[in-house]
Amino acid sequence: MIQFSIPDGKRRTVRLGKMSRRRAERIKDFVEDLVEANRSGQRPMPATVEWVLGLPPVMREKLERAGLVTSGRGAGCPTLGEWLDSYFSGRADVKPSTRTVWGHTRRNLLDFFGRDKPIDGITPGDADQWRLSLVGLNLAENTVRRRCGIAKQFFNFARRKRLIVENPFADLKALVQSNRRRDYFVTRQEAQKVLDACPDAEWRLIFALSRFGGLRCPSEHLALKWSDVDWANGRFTVHSSKTEHHPGGESRQVPLFPELLPHMREVFELAKPGAEYVITRYRRSNQNLSTQLRRILRRAGLTPWPKLYQNLRSTRETELAGQFPLHVVCAWIGNSQAVAAKHYLQVTEDHFRSALQNALQQAHELDRNESQVEAGEAPKTAFSHSVRDSSTHCDKPEENLVGATGLEPVASWV
Repeated sequence: MIQFSIPDGKRRTVRLGKMSRRRAERIKDFVEDLVEANRSGQRPMPATVEWVLGLPPVMREKLERAGLVTSGRGAGCPTLGEWLDSYFSGRADVKPSTRTVWGHTRRNLLDFFGRDKPIDGITPGDADQWRLSLVGLNLAENTVRRRCGIAKQFFNFARRKRLIVENPFADLKALVQSNRRRDYFVTRQEAQKVLDACPDAEWRLIFALSRFGGLRCPSEHLALKWSDVDWANGRFTVHSSKTEHHPGGESRQVPLFPELLPHMREVFELAKPGAEYVITRYRRSNQNLSTQLRRILRRAGLTPWPKLYQNLRSTRETELAGQFPLHVVCAWIGNSQAVAAKHYLQVTEDHFRSALQNALQQAHELDRNESQVEAGEAPKTAFSHSVRDSSTHCDKPEENLVGATGLEPVASWV
């Protein structure tokens, strides 16, 4: 048995039962650490917490009766509700939009486990069941993965704070996969139909900035100011809240492409004197630009495509990648070459038509050369032309033949 005193002055006893002295000594070390943590108000050592979590119910009850472990939870371990409240209040560094996204995962965790669930009582098996509950909500696979990643983030911070020994969500798949089945290339004919159906000049510019400028909507559209437009040099500066935490990612410069320039000039001419922002009529938080774009698409006789604004960016990046080096295109669009290849660049019908046209042209050249050979003519190739031209400079080519000795130097015999 182990005897000890805690801050209330009472002497307590934990009876271990029959076991080896070596094992009893090891348990004594853990108990001493729990007693010291109880006196100092600090967390026990990680090894002690891990030992407590793995105890059989009988031994854990003995520690609970001795006042070393709180019933049903590790010493000083917060509940899920307490931990999430603490984590959210301590993250004043994140944007409101990020907190909104985190809030969905927070709600899912509390709905499944309850606010009073101790965080050290959540096992990897419980995390697996929670993931299955997300699938049961008919969420997309990438949405499930994102929320698993956010839950992993919540609990990883708790592990670093030494509130838990292991992160129960650590093994859940959180890497978002590229779903190319939702890609859609918005043709120029479709884009013109949308522009014709837009209700005013600002909406035409919003669409043009997405389709021909490759801007993220709505954050980059609404951040655009007239002071960002450099008319003289034919470019404008885009401020990106999404990439501003990356070095040099706070802004980028985009050309005033010919498809974009008329719409920018139209809105500029209609702007009120002293106007600061380019987009002024659609800045209210209750205005959903995705919902309005769907209405415009139906008015234009088009079926709304998946990922409304991302596919507009994807279309523009795919177009530009066929005209400019990829590193230049990525600098204009505001992503990396790896992200562009994985999520943005598309294979279009024009690519197939170009490949077929090249194949037919090569086949035509081959047929023409074969017909020339059958007629006794030398095929007209660049090589044959060069040989013919060079031969005119020689009266009679010398005949240098290789003899039976091969390529080895021939010894001269006298």
